[in-house]
Amino acid sequence: MGEFRKKKIQLFFIYLFLSAGLILNLAPLAWMLSTSFKPGSEVFRFPPKWIPDSLELVNYKKVFSMIPFERYYLNSILSALLITFITVLLCMMAGYAFAKMKFPGRNILFMFFLITLMIPFQATMIPLFRMVSSFGWIDTFQGLIIPQISTAFGIFLVRQFMLSMPDAILEAAQIDGCSEMRKFWHIVVPMNGSVMATLAIFTFNTAWNNLLWPLLVTNSEKMRTLPVGMALFKSSRDIDWTAIMAGSVMSLIPMIILFLLMQKQFIRGITAGAVKE
Repeated sequence: MGEFRKKKIQLFFIYLFLSAGLILNLAPLAWMLSTSFKPGSEVFRFPPKWIPDSLELVNYKKVFSMIPFERYYLNSILSALLITFITVLLCMMAGYAFAKMKFPGRNILFMFFLITLMIPFQATMIPLFRMVSSFGWIDTFQGLIIPQISTAFGIFLVRQFMLSMPDAILEAAQIDGCSEMRKFWHIVVPMNGSVMATLAIFTFNTAWNNLLWPLLVTNSEKMRTLPVGMALFKSSRDIDWTAIMAGSVMSLIPMIILFLLMQKQFIRGITAGAVKE
């Protein structure tokens, strides 16, 4: 009885700790949502009021009237989707090659890929910008998208996941006369949907929230992405926190939709530790 009571007390404190962490993480989001419906006079009210007296959409309408929000939104969605699609495709191919194909220098080459993870983007930013500039890609979708595709982290993630695939399945396909491309598209891709979903969510989130690179390679209103537009919106006018919070709420929608669509595969990919035979 004493042992059972001890476990209940332990579970109580564990749940208490997790609940406190959940509240700390959700509080900024709740404040952002609440502020997006408030008039400007209530933003810095003390004590703060979490639930506005009336839910008005005037702040959301204000965002569209003050900046070309819909253009920024469209640019962000288009670039993030293309970056995600190409990155997942290239990382799947590279991860499959490093995990299941044997060729000279495979491990050494993979080690060099891992070394690039230790190089900060700021160290390669200037030479990358000069390359993009020499190609004439400044203020274009090519310059915005191509430098952000295929990451060493994505290749590492896919390769480690594919190492758990049974070799017997691929060997049986080879005996049946399947080419490498047929094995990849008909066996490898269907069996690795969870890691694809995981990588897609990580990649889309990074591309969607990226500020520094789009700020460097875009000059015109028609090419700016949402993070750049929101940053310039804040610095170019008196800070209207209600409008900024309204824009931030709308910027969360694509990430929420993507996670809801892929949450099962994402959780399966995060928790996968073995392959049942």
